[in-house]
Amino acid sequence: MLKRLLNVVLVLVLTLNAIAATITGKVLDAQGKALPYASIFVKNGRQGTTAGVNGNYALTLPQGKYVLVAQYVGYGRQEKEIVVEEGKDMAVDFILALQQVSLNEVVVKAGGEDPAYEIIRNAIRKRKEYANQPAFFQCEVYTKGQLQLRDFPKKFMGQKVDFEDGDTSKRKMIYLSESLARYSVKGGNKSKIEVLSTRVSGQSNGFGFSNPEVISFYENNIKIGSSLNPRGFISPIADNALQFYRYRYEGSFFEDGKEVNKITVIHKRKYEPVFSGTINITEGDWRIHSLQLKLLKTSQMELVDTLRLEQLYTPLTKDQWVIRSQVIYPSVKFFGFDAFGSFVNVYSKFDIDPAFPTKFFDNTVIKYEKGSNKLPEAYWDSIRPLPLEPAEIVDYRKKDSLEQVRRDPHYLDSIDRKRNKLSVVGLLLTGQGISKQKRRENYFVSGLLQSVGFNTVEGWYLNLTGNYTRRLDSQFTGRRISIEPVLRYGFSNRHFNPSITARYNFGEKYYTQLEVSGGKKVFQLNNANPISNFGNSWETLFRENNFMKIYDAWYGRLRYTRGVGSGFTLLASAQYQDRMPLENTTDYVWRDFKDRTYSPNYPTDIATSNFSRHQAFILTAGFNWSPGTRYIAFPDRNVNIGSKYPSFSVSMTKGVKGILGSDVNYLKWRVGMRDDLDLKLGGQLRYRLYTGGFLQQDRVELPDLLHFNGNLLLLATNYLNSFQMLPYYKYSNANKLYGQGHLEYHLNGLLTNKIPGFRKLNWHLVGAANAFLLDGGTHYAELSLGLENIFKLVRADVVWGFEQGLFRGAYFRIAVPGILSGSGEE
Repeated sequence: MLKRLLNVVLVLVLTLNAIAATITGKVLDAQGKALPYASIFVKNGRQGTTAGVNGNYALTLPQGKYVLVAQYVGYGRQEKEIVVEEGKDMAVDFILALQQVSLNEVVVKAGGEDPAYEIIRNAIRKRKEYANQPAFFQCEVYTKGQLQLRDFPKKFMGQKVDFEDGDTSKRKMIYLSESLARYSVKGGNKSKIEVLSTRVSGQSNGFGFSNPEVISFYENNIKIGSSLNPRGFISPIADNALQFYRYRYEGSFFEDGKEVNKITVIHKRKYEPVFSGTINITEGDWRIHSLQLKLLKTSQMELVDTLRLEQLYTPLTKDQWVIRSQVIYPSVKFFGFDAFGSFVNVYSKFDIDPAFPTKFFDNTVIKYEKGSNKLPEAYWDSIRPLPLEPAEIVDYRKKDSLEQVRRDPHYLDSIDRKRNKLSVVGLLLTGQGISKQKRRENYFVSGLLQSVGFNTVEGWYLNLTGNYTRRLDSQFTGRRISIEPVLRYGFSNRHFNPSITARYNFGEKYYTQLEVSGGKKVFQLNNANPISNFGNSWETLFRENNFMKIYDAWYGRLRYTRGVGSGFTLLASAQYQDRMPLENTTDYVWRDFKDRTYSPNYPTDIATSNFSRHQAFILTAGFNWSPGTRYIAFPDRNVNIGSKYPSFSVSMTKGVKGILGSDVNYLKWRVGMRDDLDLKLGGQLRYRLYTGGFLQQDRVELPDLLHFNGNLLLLATNYLNSFQMLPYYKYSNANKLYGQGHLEYHLNGLLTNKIPGFRKLNWHLVGAANAFLLDGGTHYAELSLGLENIFKLVRADVVWGFEQGLFRGAYFRIAVPGILSGSGEE
């Protein structure tokens, strides 16, 4: 059925082309140099295209008379009248001269203000009016993104850099994609992207980059991606722009009878999130005509060294201007990799009076149409407005051929043999992986040294973990199963603890996971695992502090997670534990403190002895809800991309007496609210709030108490779910009610960018507060101040603690997220 539909689409496209004609040509400057991504469009019409890197363009038009316009930022535009005859292709070249700018007797007097400032003030006054114009429109957007390497190291982190393409040259295309989308906007705050066709070089099942949204300089704060700068960047015509920019009037030029002012934009201070370059503003109505702006490392950018951005607007009607093209040029250098690229959007077929169906704007903001990534080469050749460059043609052919070769079982075997060579680093440190591509299988075994640890119960122990993963379809995010065995042996207490976890990920539209786990396992008394194995081993051996309290349990667990749309995720689990207490079996240390001995393997803050062996059958049910959740809809699945509103969670946990001999009998609840607030230039505010308690307390064992994730190690735990100075079990309780809150303020470069010398490091201030309150009045609080983004990874804080309002002390905490930190799982 799909193949038949594609054939019909192709026939329709080719039929339409037969009654039209294709205009091709070049856009060059006066010296014959190509003007990459110049705009070519029909004057006062919907059709348009953009030239490629070499200035080549192609535009298909039905028969008739047209005025064809070629335009490039910084150059005078050129118009040509053409007559298109049915089925007769034609060539039309353009040669654009540098924009002739005239000062028009404008003189900047000594001590006076540059006339650019008054133009910018007028543009600022009109900013809100133009921010949502056109308020309603629909258009087609062709997007082409490519990223190339011009140099890279022979090795990275001890591993040979090999792209497995047989090409040993340094210059290579590492990413190339095309997409055609329908872009719809309503009222300026609602939008939807329908991807009609998409392709990725070398990935026949891939979905290419498609982001037709306009980077609007009519907004005060401009977001470009999510990683370049979390504070965003300040528009040259933002309400507060005069605090950050200087301007210089370069003169004006006339275009289609309209005077356009050319203004150079200059940052007042380095290390502010600002642009530099040129912006052209129309005289009288003060619109953005075009711009060429760039960002540098001194603009507080992360990851990217330089980023150039070009935009060109033209009038569609007397009062409505639309964007014709938007091009982003990133350049990246890190660890010996030198990459550059371009991401171009070509806007055409504008309709400023569209009739949107009822409920057209829903929570699906990007929708990939079924079969959009299965269209043949002939289709792309017929609709592509931007001609492929020679390097892109070669890349498609080479990678398409490589993809076919990679399906050959013999080739897959050879690649697997190459990848699966055992290494000393893998076996000892990072772990060793083995792939079987024919079967879509991967195997992994943890490194020996990362599997070794020490505690006072097991002494030295070996905790070997493995993982087997198999994809059940061709999509990397589709159905899959994973199996994780764990073999743990304590050399002092001689306990062998084997366990296994199996997961099945599936779901046609929304993420669903079924997890089954069982065996014999070592649990922390707080099952959220607030203490990392590495941190505990270090603290025990070097400082004679055994903070981790553990027990053995034969256990079985069934957990089910299912997304159901509209931001809802349902959660349910059933768990059985046969809990067996453990005692210390060794007093071995590497550094002996005369005034310190190991504490018992139970929390002496709340217990005078260890618990007795017992059984627990526990049921948990709940849901998470993010109102206003937005989705990317692929043909076979929906991907959650977040919400601008807070998320809520609700859970109930019941210890059921009698089932499988269970001794526990309790009921507890928890409600949570969380959000990450984008304060733009002000940084980011993140918070987590929880409340809950026990509704039934007939029998609550130590592991079932409400435990706050404490920390007494140098290594910080999860900042938004932990207390960095709190003793681990001092405030564990079965109270009827509690409240808990965590707050972090990430300045993301604010203030630190004002300190000469220091600002070059791009380290960021971060402040935090944590607190809880129990019914009865018991309370605890922490305040902290630190630096993050240290060498892009490290965070360091000074933490002040307060118990019952009394100052408890100040401590230092450090973390490398995901590497040297405890979990403090939520």
